[in-house]
Amino acid sequence: MLGLDVGARRIGVAISDLLGITAQGLATIQRQNKRTDLAALEKVIREHGVSEIVVGLPLRMSGAEGIQAEKMQLFAEELRKRFKLPVHLWDERLTSAQANRLLRETEMSIKRRGEVVDQMAAVLILQSWMEAKGSS
Repeated sequence: MLGLDVGARRIGVAISDLLGITAQGLATIQRQNKRTDLAALEKVIREHGVSEIVVGLPLRMSGAEGIQAEKMQLFAEELRKRFKLPVHLWDERLTSAQANRLLRETEMSIKRRGEVVDQMAAVLILQSWMEAKGSS
């Protein structure tokens, strides 16, 4: 399973273990344009034998969808068409804040934290989706 935290400049990437229990971060993708972004994702999907994709859905704190959520709906549809895989949208509210909080607790430099926050958010998105799916 592949977890994605899609932002305007970067895509945080996480992959699950074979049993779908734990998630670990992969290298963050620096966004350039749709073609190169999808090519980078295709490489990850091929290398890791991905069968499902979970994309963070940025809802407002009220739970309502805004412009960013609409963009992710379109992005998820693009992934479905391109890779012919199931793509799930998962509420990502607070994952970036949680990632920042967890990273602040480490000895990591501010610069380094900025580099890994998207990866950490992707891990949290994928991990929470797997936990919810496992308990249902």
